[in-house]
This record gives sequence, structure tokens and C-alpha cells, in this order.
Amino acid sequence: MDPQNPKMPPMFLPEVENDSQPGGRGDMISLMRNSGKEYPQIWHLFAFRPQATDHLGAFTQEIMRGECPLTPGLRELIAAFTSAGNHCPF
Repeated sequence: MDPQNPKMPPMFLPEVENDSQPGGRGDMISLMRNSGKEYPQIWHLFAFRPQATDHLGAFTQEIMRGECPLTPGLRELIAAFTSAGNHCPF
């Protein structure tokens, strides 16, 4: 288990998990760790190399919130169902 968040197992990449760059995503990780709440571990990758992952965040926002025949709520439901099937927190 991750000693900083006992609800979540540690990542396979401790160098990534423990080396957030200064900024918004690292701050979010600290906030969630301090609150004891679960959070998506991919945040660590986004915080480790923000310049390499900012486009992924923009892509996700466009897919989840952009114009589409499916409502944003239905897209969230599909993502939550998929995450549950993969045993991942959503």
C-alpha cells in the first residue's frame, strides 16, 4: 500500500509518483493525499511531465465535453462503467 494514501496501492513507477513538478496537478495530488481520498494515479504522470501530457488533458476534455450526440452525463456514465470493469477508480 502507498503509505501516503493507504487506500491505493503504489504505482509501478515510484520515481514518477514521488516527483511531481510544481504546479496545479502536483497541488491537486497533495490536496487529495492530505484528505485521504482516492484519486486517479495517472495524475502522477501528468504532474511528472506536464509539457508532455497537457495535450492529453485537452483531448480528454474535448471528448468528454465537446459537441457530440451523447450527452456529457452519458459519456461520464460510459467512462465510469468502463473504469469499474477495469477495477480502476473513476
